[in-house]
Amino acid sequence: MDAPTRRRLIAAGGLVLAAPQSVLAAAKPRVAIKTPRGVIVVELEPRRAPLTVANFLRYVDARSYDGGSFFRAARTPGVAKDGTIVGAPDAKVRPFPPIAHESTTKTGLKHLNGTISLGRFATGTATSNFFICVGDQPYLDANPAAKGDNLGYAAFGRVVQGMPVVEKILSLPTNGETKFKDQRGQWLKPPVPITTMRRT
Repeated sequence: MDAPTRRRLIAAGGLVLAAPQSVLAAAKPRVAIKTPRGVIVVELEPRRAPLTVANFLRYVDARSYDGGSFFRAARTPGVAKDGTIVGAPDAKVRPFPPIAHESTTKTGLKHLNGTISLGRFATGTATSNFFICVGDQPYLDANPAAKGDNLGYAAFGRVVQGMPVVEKILSLPTNGETKFKDQRGQWLKPPVPITTMRRT
């Protein structure tokens, strides 16, 4: 085998070795959430939370979040600059059917600073509402040792750009009206509009 042939084979081998990393990177879609306060970019985990990611992207691709808002900022009592912000489509948007719950015990994802997760009531009721964590929120993870509904929420990605925007939204006034007694003092007034949400 001559030297040029050996060089071509070695180069080809390097491409094969590099391919898995590039494939993995490409397999993590990113979504840009544009608001008047700035842009938040989230990177999703379809390999670890396939149902939840596919559901979220279905709403994104249908442009269901355009014209929606971040309407709630739940600050952790006694912990400065810590909590969650909640986003949703406009109330006029008809939701897709609910999806099965992907527990953090199955996905291995945790509710850490910057995690994006899907809101729900009972398990199997999640549709379009999502939230982003500011600070670590381990109480949102599944806890099989706890009593009652111990399945937590379905984390499915993380913020890779724009955490200062998330933190700013969390700090805004929360004297909006709500019919949920346990959420009083958490609804933003006014809500922060979601201008657009697009894959990047």
